[in-house]
Amino acid sequence: MQPAQDTDYKKLLTEVIQKQMVILGPGITLTKARNVKGLSVNDSGIVTDIQGPPQELIQGLIDQFVQLSGLIVRKTMEPLLSGYPDGVANLSQPLQATNPDPQEPQANAAQEAINQAVGKVKV
Repeated sequence: MQPAQDTDYKKLLTEVIQKQMVILGPGITLTKARNVKGLSVNDSGIVTDIQGPPQELIQGLIDQFVQLSGLIVRKTMEPLLSGYPDGVANLSQPLQATNPDPQEPQANAAQEAINQAVGKVKV
């Protein structure tokens, strides 16, 4: 990869991570970003190094944040469902996030975000 392209992708990934830090907080965001193999991120959310195809890194980062949606739903539902006898839902078992169907709006929105992000990077 050429150094200029490398810098553009680092900037793009840094922007995504720093925006998520505002929404989710730095702890969760940095943990998720650091789960992406080939992505090195400092404590300020700045991408310091990338190894591998940038499109795969972008997809990996987005996948990490999409996985959070199941956890967020669980945490918001627990207080609501805990008041029901016998538990309308057995919350002792973790809720399983399913892989989004490519036809579902969430999957389409994620793919659109990837397309827009990749489109902004000069090749």
